[in-house]
Amino acid sequence: MGIIFSVFSRKRRRRIKESKSASSAPFSSGVVKRFGDPVLRQKAAFVEDVTTAKADCDLLGGQLEEFRKKHGFGRGMSAPQVGVSKRIIALNLGSGTFFVFNPEITDRSSETFTMWDDCMSLPSVMVRVKRHKSISLRYTDEKGDSVHWKKLDAAISELLQHEIDHLDGVLMTDRAYGEDSIIDRELYLLNREFFDSQVDYKIVPTINKTANSSSE
Repeated sequence: MGIIFSVFSRKRRRRIKESKSASSAPFSSGVVKRFGDPVLRQKAAFVEDVTTAKADCDLLGGQLEEFRKKHGFGRGMSAPQVGVSKRIIALNLGSGTFFVFNPEITDRSSETFTMWDDCMSLPSVMVRVKRHKSISLRYTDEKGDSVHWKKLDAAISELLQHEIDHLDGVLMTDRAYGEDSIIDRELYLLNREFFDSQVDYKIVPTINKTANSSSE
């Protein structure tokens, strides 16, 4: 990263330092579990009966909606991120929150892309990862019915790969791709065009397209 830092002015580096002092955890929450919490490294349990998971869904969905209201973006959150080691994902793709139970990827495209990923549980860093451009997914919905999504687009596919990783105890840092693949989030935001030129794909927010985007 020495070469990268050398191209930025002292003024910009001072702004980064001041910004980090003011808010070292831009996505902080009293409920969302942070990097280092053991629950984020556990393989989450299969949900046998979705009708018994109402309290878990209320907690998970509430945290996702709170995040969206506060930050203006946010598409998904997994149950381990709120301390619930169960295979549940809350999603809001722009039309309200719903829940995915026991998701299973049934197909992955051979085509992949690179992107800068971020995470509510690791709020101060961005990580360059490689994802499959398209996946197919089988899951159980809130009624207990089996649903099969086939050949999803890149936006939903990369999001689901991130969230399913959480259910398996895998973090985005485990997927770091290439040299200098983990960077400070504030540095990224100050120099987004530079860093985005290093990847194939950029995240599309579901609320405010002018907001700072988030993969989750």
